[in-house]
Amino acid sequence: QVQLVESGGGLVQAGGSLRLSCAASGRTFSFSVMGWFRQAPGKEREFVAMIIGSGRTTTYVDSVKGRFTISRDNAKNTVYLQMNSLKPEDTAVYYCAAGPRYATTQASYSTWGQGTQVTVSS
Repeated sequence: QVQLVESGGGLVQAGGSLRLSCAASGRTFSFSVMGWFRQAPGKEREFVAMIIGSGRTTTYVDSVKGRFTISRDNAKNTVYLQMNSLKPEDTAVYYCAAGPRYATTQASYSTWGQGTQVTVSS
């Protein structure tokens, strides 16, 4: 069973950058698909990015392509989300999640972190 703890959120001006980290415990981390999701105030939680166990394949929602990069370090049991050129509409609570299937749906992920707040000011 994987447990997840996010960190790295905060307040940043538009155009700035943040790097989120998600530290995982559990021996099955390297086999898990890892995803990042976000939930803005008054909106449903949405898919942001995902990465397979080897790190060789990634997928992004269109709104963050070219600005966000997901990566993982299996030796450190950690997945990252590098966020550049941030926009006010990126403001949300960001969650990392682990699951067995490479899919963008929330139901495909069995383990979730507690979330970290990202606020982008204009």
